Amino acid sequence: MLFWTAVFAEENKGQQHLASSSTQEYQLGSGDVLKIIVFNQEDLSGEYTINGAGQISLPLIGNVNAKDLTAKQLEQGITDKLKPDYLLNPRVSVQVLNYRPFYILGEVKEPKSYPYVDGMTYLNAVAIAGGYTYRAKEDHVVVIRMNDPQKRELTLNMDEKVLPGDVIHVKERFF
Repeated sequence: MLFWTAVFAEENKGQQHLASSSTQEYQLGSGDVLKIIVFNQEDLSGEYTINGAGQISLPLIGNVNAKDLTAKQLEQGITDKLKPDYLLNPRVSVQVLNYRPFYILGEVKEPKSYPYVDGMTYLNAVAIAGGYTYRAKEDHVVVIRMNDPQKRELTLNMDEKVLPGDVIHVKERFF
């Protein structure tokens, strides 16, 4: 019995490590809509959209860079700008209300941008875009990730998850 408990614990330890290394915290980008709450400061709290330059404009402190930051990092950045000149002990909360859209191009019936839905696969994205055209390659898509600085094209299976800002290209088949 003790042997199996040790084996089970070791397996779980490996799975937890795998899960924590494969999940990456969401990075903010242009088009994300945020709800920012500065506790007990209604004038500073509100909904903000990250602009094309990757910034939000807040009362008192002006433009704040948000691009490529996590929500926690943005909270800390806003707190640092408010302290000590404007508030003695600011408490800030940042939530993502709407993620930036994804874009789908190529051999789909309605290529354009669509709102991101958490947990969506590439097959779901094709369905949202009206389905495939008669010449589409249906087994994979080519994707450029918004947060990839090199803008590499990745060939991904249809059951993989869409990320906010993905540019999805459904290629044409030759035969």
